[in-house]
Amino acid sequence: MKISRVAERLGLPKERLSELQETIVKESDWPPPRLMRFDKPVSGVEAGTVVFYTGEVVYGYPKIKRAMLLEPAIKRQFTGIVAVEEKMNGYNLRATSIDGEIVALTRGGYICPFSTEVVRDRIDPEVFRDHPEIVLCGEMVGPENPYVPKSIYPVDSAEFVLFDIAKKNSRVTQGVHPTHDLAEEYGLNVTPLLGEFRAEGAYKEIVPIVRDLGKRGREGIVLKDVSNEAPPIKYTCSESNCMDLEHAFRYYNDYASDFIVSRVVREGFQAVEWGESSEEIRARAARLGESILLPLADTIRRKMEKEQIAQSVQIRVKRIQTAKDFEQHLRRMGIRAIFDIPVPDVDGYVVRIEKMVMSTNDKTQAMIDGQLW
Repeated sequence: MKISRVAERLGLPKERLSELQETIVKESDWPPPRLMRFDKPVSGVEAGTVVFYTGEVVYGYPKIKRAMLLEPAIKRQFTGIVAVEEKMNGYNLRATSIDGEIVALTRGGYICPFSTEVVRDRIDPEVFRDHPEIVLCGEMVGPENPYVPKSIYPVDSAEFVLFDIAKKNSRVTQGVHPTHDLAEEYGLNVTPLLGEFRAEGAYKEIVPIVRDLGKRGREGIVLKDVSNEAPPIKYTCSESNCMDLEHAFRYYNDYASDFIVSRVVREGFQAVEWGESSEEIRARAARLGESILLPLADTIRRKMEKEQIAQSVQIRVKRIQTAKDFEQHLRRMGIRAIFDIPVPDVDGYVVRIEKMVMSTNDKTQAMIDGQLW
């Protein structure tokens, strides 16, 4: 595709886009269809934006900002009716149809072979025949999930859960009610709508919802203006912060400090806003400390016993070729992984994967060998 055509589609100067080729704007012809992918945000174009060689653009899903203190954030952000949806704990996907073929794009703009097979199996293709311009924005959740495996939802494998609708060649998303209406019409899984409240009294209504979600091990909530005139905000349960920290400290040298620090800071803001007593804060501190120290100590012990530290996940595929393609997909993302031989199962194959966490392995071994930090 000519760079001038891409620039015109995105409203960018041709010269500017030419400067970005190979560094930020990267071409890909595998898996098909051929595309250009924005690796980072630039000049108003979101990271993960994809320009297909058909000329169609699928913009990256806008990053949702986080509330640290919920009540003032609601007052600042919303004036009308606030919808509360559950924030699903998985990985972000956009599903669309290009030349009649459904593809699944990760947040970074890659076509993921595994995710594409799942959405082709889970989503009624009629939705794309009736609405060829549609982009379904959702979350892939479930225990057989190679990126964020979670056994907290009533699903056995991996499921696509819709949370918004966009259109090709447009940055505008449709919002709460059109999304739920479309899901009902086509039988799509959709993120739970937990209530709608007037902004001025929403905080007191929402805190019990967050507490309940936390007790059930769920991630948190997304607050949306039902008129779709204000951007959404997200808010996380304490229990989810601790589960993230437990995972991060198990592979401590493979996670950036921002990931870890931000979750600890969220706990401080939530404890204060919720007016917790000294006993409640101590209980929160104990939970937080355990999520940090216990997995870290376990990793060190296992490494001292000469064990290779790896993240074990599994996927369920209909075709062995999908597993082979997914292995190639991980390699191009720079992820080292060992794939076991696929095991036949009902309606497909189960594939166990060991994702290597080399930085944590190397750092821990170096400390064990006496190297200084």
